[in-house]
Amino acid sequence: MKVMIVVTHLLGTGHLTRALTLGRAFVAAGDTVVLVSGGVPVAHLDFDGIDLVQLPPLKSDGVDFSRMLTPDGTVADAIYLQTRRQALLDAFAGLRPDLLITELFPFGRRILRHEFTALLQAAQALEVPVLSSIRDILAPPSKPAKAALAEDLITTYYSGVLVHSVAGIAALDISWPVSENMQKCLYYTGFVAPAAPEPHPDGTGTGEVLVSAGGGSVGDNLFDAALAAAALDKGRKWRVLVGGSADRVAALRSRAPEHCTVDAARPDFRQMLCGAAVSVSMCGYNTALDVLQTGVRAVFVPFDAGDEVEQGLRADALAVQPGIAVLRAADLTAQRLLDSVNATLAAAPRAPLTEGVDGAAETVRVAHRILGEHHAG
Repeated sequence: MKVMIVVTHLLGTGHLTRALTLGRAFVAAGDTVVLVSGGVPVAHLDFDGIDLVQLPPLKSDGVDFSRMLTPDGTVADAIYLQTRRQALLDAFAGLRPDLLITELFPFGRRILRHEFTALLQAAQALEVPVLSSIRDILAPPSKPAKAALAEDLITTYYSGVLVHSVAGIAALDISWPVSENMQKCLYYTGFVAPAAPEPHPDGTGTGEVLVSAGGGSVGDNLFDAALAAAALDKGRKWRVLVGGSADRVAALRSRAPEHCTVDAARPDFRQMLCGAAVSVSMCGYNTALDVLQTGVRAVFVPFDAGDEVEQGLRADALAVQPGIAVLRAADLTAQRLLDSVNATLAAAPRAPLTEGVDGAAETVRVAHRILGEHHAG
């Protein structure tokens, strides 16, 4: 089976990371995968075995997702967007996939609906089934019309919606209005996560407070507070993993106390979590699963700039478990962060999560079944 997965990450890298995990699962099942990425390239991700098509990149203007910027920070004009749209359609025509998966759309990325709709129309013309791939918790629609638009597009173009969650833990209706018709379209796959990591072979990160904010350019306030907390915590080693430019890494490194290491975002992050004393991070989908799979104690500082509520909802749901603390961004100070770290260290240990995390493999099974039903019909 030939599978095309289309994803555009605009701020962090979580959407692309999850799409890549799905792609690897399809490849492991013997399928051919083309991943079309419309966000800024991410150097530390491994695309081995997957054909990557890079569209002219876009990023958001911070948390303003209504302004699409090119990598150099200029507003993407009509010609730039048309070039993207044509490159997307060319990739589809060149592969002629058996299955198309759109990550997040139509539940998000509505500002890119013209290119997505053109792609959906091309798929419909060739009778290619389409699935939407969404995480556990979405940004709730600010207006009923947004939910209505998503449902209309699902009804018109899609064969189903892959919800990468466990219904008993985080059902879609926690964050999105689910009508009776929409409910019939949902396929809960379990959480999408790579295989649980093994401890780092070199022991890197063991016993450290490991601070991260994904591979993107967000997290400045968290990093600032972490450096200041590390300065107060002279008896423990801290390590801060920073996404974004080399200049950003260097600037933070220049301010770090002697016992605090500042590195660029690393591909062995998950292995480092296995031995870390505490993880300090935001609460995106992938990072939350990394914490759950490794059982590491954690302090979540959910990203809540602008109108973002997704991470806060997820963090609150996870905070009922031992060894997990939540510190709101509005309350973030060096002392409060250090207090939260110490509180999680004093908590009872938590067993690693081993069930409900095979969402990538289940996605492949669901997709093959839907494709079979499509051909049988």
